[in-house]
Amino acid sequence: MDKYDSLKIENQICFPLYACSKEIIRMYKPFLDELDLTYTQYITMMILWDKGSLNVKELGEQIYLDSGTLTPLLKKLETKGYITRERLKTDERVLIVKITDLGLKLREKALIVPQGMASCVRLNPEEAKTLYTLLYKVLGKSPK
Repeated sequence: MDKYDSLKIENQICFPLYACSKEIIRMYKPFLDELDLTYTQYITMMILWDKGSLNVKELGEQIYLDSGTLTPLLKKLETKGYITRERLKTDERVLIVKITDLGLKLREKALIVPQGMASCVRLNPEEAKTLYTLLYKVLGKSPK
């Protein structure tokens, strides 16, 4: 075994994770285009469909984005009428993001996304569950 074998791309877990991430996001694109959402906007909306509202810091922690990346994304979603952003009256430093009625209506249209993606990913349900669990293990979290 060569001392540089560990540097070969086929021996790195990071590469298949990176490549799969790019491919999965590419597969999402046609479905998300129908909703006029980017992938990052979509995952943001999924959190808000579930939670209704939360502060920017909590949102960023859930989707692994910092406020510098999140702010322009939230502005675009607000411009589309899907969310509102308001300062907390008791602490002006805290920005609360809330889903609007229009944002809730989008959820109904978004049902096409998981249905469509199920036909794109070449995993059976058991394999998908195993992968899901392993990916959360890599992230250091328990799957929900």
